[in-house]
Amino acid sequence: MEGTEPATRGRTTAPDGNQGADSSVLMSSKPLHRFVKNEPRSLGIVILIFGCAELLMGFQLASETVQTSSRIYIPFWQGTLFLICGNLSIYTEIHPSKKMVTVCLAMYVVSLLGLVVSVGYRINCLADYRHLMYLARYEMEQPLGSYRVDQISGIEGVLFASSLCVSVLLIFLCAIARLALKSTHTQVIIQCVPAPPQTD
Repeated sequence: MEGTEPATRGRTTAPDGNQGADSSVLMSSKPLHRFVKNEPRSLGIVILIFGCAELLMGFQLASETVQTSSRIYIPFWQGTLFLICGNLSIYTEIHPSKKMVTVCLAMYVVSLLGLVVSVGYRINCLADYRHLMYLARYEMEQPLGSYRVDQISGIEGVLFASSLCVSVLLIFLCAIARLALKSTHTQVIIQCVPAPPQTD
């Protein structure tokens, strides 16, 4: 009942037919309106930026001879997952529907599982870099080795920190998407009506 008034208001205030339809769909389902109110498009743009950074740094790490996260192609598949999640978040705010929120939630969960793998592997790489920096500083034959290892460890450290930031954003998006889907479930109320008393 409460969704009929905002739906008509969305139709009358929209300048064209497409926006009027989108507004009516958005305002008629209140939980999806709550999801869109949290601005997933802005968070999607931030995730897109982190995804582009992952891909660009991945090309640099792929050319290194020491062990980096590009050995198991973490910057490439993780950057691709970030790009997909960011695009889906932007599209879902523009065209909200229960189906799109479900797709977004699935991609958020897949990206979080990938983040667990990448964070664990990068912690292992950073531990190896500390050992390599110790060896490079005390080897007189390669005085520039320590600077090179410092640069690689800096790149991996920045990507590690960005992965932690994206994980916080994805956990927040998962929470609001799950709440939106949970609230849109159809509820059936069964009311027991006593039978009228029988008269002789």
